[in-house]
Amino acid sequence: MTERSVTVLVTYQGEVLGQVGPFPVAHPRWQQTGGVAEGAERLLGVPVLVLRLLTHGGTGGVGGEVAYHVEALGRPPVTLAPTALEVGADPLRALWATPDGLRAALDWAAERAGATGPVRQEKSWNLSGLYRLPVGEGAAWLKTTPPFAVDEALVIRHLASVAPESVPAVLAAEPGRLLLGDAPGVDCWGLPEDGMLAAVPRLAAAQAALAGRADGLPDRTPRTLVSAFAELLPRLTGLTTEERTAAARLLTELPSIVDELAACGLPETLVHGDFHPGNWRYDGERTTLIDFSDSYLGHPAVDGLRPRDFLAEERWLTVRRLWIDAWTTHAPGSDPARALELAEPLVHLGYAVRYQEFLDGIEATEQVYHAGDPESEVRAALAALAALDRS
Repeated sequence: MTERSVTVLVTYQGEVLGQVGPFPVAHPRWQQTGGVAEGAERLLGVPVLVLRLLTHGGTGGVGGEVAYHVEALGRPPVTLAPTALEVGADPLRALWATPDGLRAALDWAAERAGATGPVRQEKSWNLSGLYRLPVGEGAAWLKTTPPFAVDEALVIRHLASVAPESVPAVLAAEPGRLLLGDAPGVDCWGLPEDGMLAAVPRLAAAQAALAGRADGLPDRTPRTLVSAFAELLPRLTGLTTEERTAAARLLTELPSIVDELAACGLPETLVHGDFHPGNWRYDGERTTLIDFSDSYLGHPAVDGLRPRDFLAEERWLTVRRLWIDAWTTHAPGSDPARALELAEPLVHLGYAVRYQEFLDGIEATEQVYHAGDPESEVRAALAALAALDRS
């Protein structure tokens, strides 16, 4: 991946001081802000907080020329260049994308965690901010979330009631803020594959245990998708006339597909919602699930299918078999293999609805991360429907 070339607009206590950069940041993904903060601090001589993306010249959230707004935590002892970048205003701006909002969240977390050193910023974008707070020999993690995110503390409490070893500890929580204990290890991108594989049957077992017990979660069960997609379809201006016609036909077929899926015999339960390897942490012994901001009450095949887009074909076939075997055990008489086939177009439509919720809830400069995603998911649903054998 290509590194970023980063410029930052610097403010201090409400005053625009100017800009520094461009400077290179090795990690290419725009929302990974740790390297941005480190580079800005080297040039400015004071600590900073990265607040938000301002402009971008790359594509897909990766590489290119990117500009951010940073708040200095002291007046820099250097002269900054004049800037044409603007802080601007937007009613949908996230609280953690403002100086006062982020300071308040960090102070809240530091007090409750008993932080023993300065915070380290890891990630910030329209869906969340992630910050590491040193606590003794370990760490705690602050996650900031938008109004349209799910109550992750509730999700974790549900999972902890049946699989406490699979989730991090909730240290404190209030709307828009979540303080978690450490989840040691590394994300399961690529290797270690053993940790990734252990997560699949473990989640299935927890979901089976939580069937009928996951109270308080948003209802995104398959039957709710029919009306949600009916409301979404007229808004998708990026579809061609042919795609819109095909999507309208799909809408008429959804009730029967939902009925067929229900007949497969798997229970509606807590769904992680984004069950890919980056949300599994592995320390050599234990696999911990993280990031429950898209969780809901729904069909477990959503999680069964999610890893496929992130795995090589051989690895996906292994994961698929693990998932099918687990649900065959936990739901005797069910047909989990057929459920995966029937669920695929529904899964894509569910993501289309969710991506539109993101676009409706985030400020203009952040929409680049998700622009066109609802239409892309509808196209994927149409392709899945075409490949579905309903004979």
